[in-house]
Amino acid sequence: MNTEEEIPKRKTGLGKRSIRQFFNYRWILKNISFFIFLSVLAVLYIANGHMADNRIRKINDTARQLKDLQYEYKTVKSEMMFRSKETEIVKAAEPLGLTMDSLPPVRIKSVSSKEN
Repeated sequence: MNTEEEIPKRKTGLGKRSIRQFFNYRWILKNISFFIFLSVLAVLYIANGHMADNRIRKINDTARQLKDLQYEYKTVKSEMMFRSKETEIVKAAEPLGLTMDSLPPVRIKSVSSKEN
């Protein structure tokens, strides 16, 4: 037996012809709306990615600003607490000539007509 006769010969270019027939002018015109739809989806997908990146950048900037403001708040609060101590107020009032009174405060009682 001859092996060359038993094996059917393959047609060359069969794959190229089917691809050419698949991508012909009529098929492209028939599906142009689908291609436009796919291109719009691609543009929207890319735009969504850019918007997400910008949003993340803004969130990070806002978080950084918030952290800075929290540190500033804590610093100012601790400084205010320190300056509002009695000893610090006395030190700040000395250059103005003000001194601490050594006498306790006097209570003033009002006389009302109901008590009589």
